[in-house]
Amino acid sequence: MQKYGKQSSLPENPNAGVDYSKSNLKEIWLAGGCFWGVEAYFARIYGVARTDVGYANGRTANPSYHDLHQTGHAETVHIFYDPEKVSLQTLLDYYFKIIDPVSVNRQGNDIGTQYRTGIYYRDEADRAAIQRYVEAEQKKYDAPIVTEVRRLENYYPAEEYHQDYLEKNPGGYCHVDFSSLRAQASPEKR
Repeated sequence: MQKYGKQSSLPENPNAGVDYSKSNLKEIWLAGGCFWGVEAYFARIYGVARTDVGYANGRTANPSYHDLHQTGHAETVHIFYDPEKVSLQTLLDYYFKIIDPVSVNRQGNDIGTQYRTGIYYRDEADRAAIQRYVEAEQKKYDAPIVTEVRRLENYYPAEEYHQDYLEKNPGGYCHVDFSSLRAQASPEKR
């Protein structure tokens, strides 16, 4: 796989066949550049029940993909996860493996405010945990981390063709390196 090019094949999804219907799911929204690869990546973390992509924390209602350079929305992945299978901290560990948190409005080859990094929450209890995590992560960098940590103000699902894009378009563009998923223990070893 090329980090900033085409993805040859996606890793297997350890969540396939897992019944999350009785799970008390939590939500988090992560912006990490082009949402196609970010969604495919997080869908493959054990404990993530489902994902969708959309536009978060912008100035207008119901934006379209073609409006983003003017609306202030970030391309964002909405993650539903089972906290008994994966913690918010583990999700943040994986998130920081695929983003450049000191890059302003750019991830990979994608440039613009819609490609900024951000961690958005609704559950106020998550805010302190996220801020502590980012403060600890800051010690690894000389430059300041510019990843937004903000309450989710708004979120609009993206057009259908963006949903599960890499599942529908194998080999499509992706700036995300999936190799860090190999370190996951298989579900049967948990």
